[in-house]
Amino acid sequence: MKTYLAIDIGASSGRHMLGRVEDGKIVLEEAFRFENSQVVRNGHDCWDIDALVDSVKAGIDAAMAKSQIDSIGIDTWGVDFVLLDENGERCSDAVAYRDRRTTGADVEIERDVISFADLYARAGIQKTPFNTIYQLWALKKEHPEQLEKAARFLTVPEYINYRLTGNIVHEYTDSSTTSLLDAAKKDWDFDLIERLGLPRRIFGKLEMPGATVGKYKGVKVVLPAMHDTGSAYLAVPARDDRAVYISSGTWSLLGVENDAPVTGKAALLANFTNEGGAWGRYRFLKNIMGLWMIQSIRRELNGETYVEGRASDATREALAQIRDYEKGRRYSFADLEMSARGASDYQVTIDVNESRFLNPDSMTGEVISAASAEGRPPATVGELMQCVYKSLAECYADAIRNLSEITGKAYTSVNIVGGGSKDLYLNALTADATGLEVFAGPTEGTAIGNLIVQMIVAGEFKDLDEARKAIVR
Repeated sequence: MKTYLAIDIGASSGRHMLGRVEDGKIVLEEAFRFENSQVVRNGHDCWDIDALVDSVKAGIDAAMAKSQIDSIGIDTWGVDFVLLDENGERCSDAVAYRDRRTTGADVEIERDVISFADLYARAGIQKTPFNTIYQLWALKKEHPEQLEKAARFLTVPEYINYRLTGNIVHEYTDSSTTSLLDAAKKDWDFDLIERLGLPRRIFGKLEMPGATVGKYKGVKVVLPAMHDTGSAYLAVPARDDRAVYISSGTWSLLGVENDAPVTGKAALLANFTNEGGAWGRYRFLKNIMGLWMIQSIRRELNGETYVEGRASDATREALAQIRDYEKGRRYSFADLEMSARGASDYQVTIDVNESRFLNPDSMTGEVISAASAEGRPPATVGELMQCVYKSLAECYADAIRNLSEITGKAYTSVNIVGGGSKDLYLNALTADATGLEVFAGPTEGTAIGNLIVQMIVAGEFKDLDEARKAIVR
């Protein structure tokens, strides 16, 4: 029996999941978990990329101690990157997407290079302030010497693969999040790259999921869909083509799969994105703020910070407005869910996709401020959480209405995968807001999608349809 290792890394943690096919069913075993942290370096919020690589290696050792492994695949979030010089050494920091260096980059590019309408028609990627195109523009302004020195551009999972195998292999699904690909051609848009003043030489040939990177400690390293949403969507056991998918974690990625990109005016105005998927598919989806808001509030209630060494007076001031806040108490996610249920009569909602919630000095403070503008600020932990929960569900419903208008389809179900699928209260509110049947799970959808590619490459399944059936058996 073959065993495969999926390394699934999110914005706050990572996990190493062993997978096997037993009696026609995909079976998982957790081998290792670790925290993924940010640090301040050179004035920016950065991923502790060396610690991340060390955690990946430690997890592989732990997995190898449990079982003989036939292949390894890594997936992470999108858009972030590092640069390597001609000697293969890193010549840039791994700046995190929530860093504020990109402020104003979109305005400058639209003024000096290309309108967003034209950019969307080419790349098909929604506008978010952290898109790689804006990060590279900001880097060019602040540190042009880094781009002059650079020989290669690597996304975060590509860099981890490089540190494991010594080989540089560029992967399509993660690269599709950069806004630098021609969506229809599934390749770099070198005309756009040159117009932006970026060096063409750093963008290498793209490979599709299923390609081999090399070996680490004698084990083959395979490309899954390296963008975590791409892997998560592969694991959705949808009943038919009228199902909406939500990959629910730090972000909520809501959408469907298509055979071709949708880049018309309606999609642009609704700010939907066309990210590349395995086997040339497209994920047509809306990027929604997601559980990041709940995670951030919990950290603030518990006296924790997201970026090492960064404290916030704004958080202390915001918590002083919550009359039942108990300093020193450890609030669990279950505590927050129960408190929200107990405040169901609080009906104020906010637009969770406002940029103010991307990287605020205090998430609690921003929610209070936004709710104040809508009528009444939350005064208890329960009201604070009810505001976020109900607002997320209503945002999902709005996105599904937009999706239906753009595609001309009437959707009949919502399929939620990822860690957020365990949140029964959010699932119930989503069902109420959308009026659709909600199916939850698998929780480890991203790891399963990662494993599916490895298993198809190894011949365990003939295709994606057969693999999806093995999830629900």
